Amino acid sequence: MSGTTPSCKVFTAVALIVAMAAIAPEAEAARAFFVFGDSLVDSGNNNYLATTARADSPPYGIDFPTHRPTGRFSNGLNLPDIISEQIGSERVLPYLNSELTGEKLLIGANFASAGIGILNDTGVQFRKLVIAYAQAS
Repeated sequence: MSGTTPSCKVFTAVALIVAMAAIAPEAEAARAFFVFGDSLVDSGNNNYLATTARADSPPYGIDFPTHRPTGRFSNGLNLPDIISEQIGSERVLPYLNSELTGEKLLIGANFASAGIGILNDTGVQFRKLVIAYAQAS
């Protein structure tokens, strides 16, 4: 046996962890946040498209801070909005939004479009959509 008690070992381990946390560099803020996907993460791109897949009328948006429809297929914030808040950033704008220039573009952009899928023919009934391969290219 080494002569040290289990509580001494635990104290030493905790002290080491606390010391490492104190001298560790702070996490760097995210530089930009880009979103790709479908209606679960669409922040309003379909508002700018000639499509029937739209969320620009009530009841969409009733729990959003403005209480107005935003093009999100939810009654309030969607997952990218929540992630943006958690990383201390502004909400990313739809990439088709005319306000997405300069400093706003450096925050990130949302390329999601409701009605799309992995296959190119997914959502064809909605007409013009931002299809999956176009989001990634």
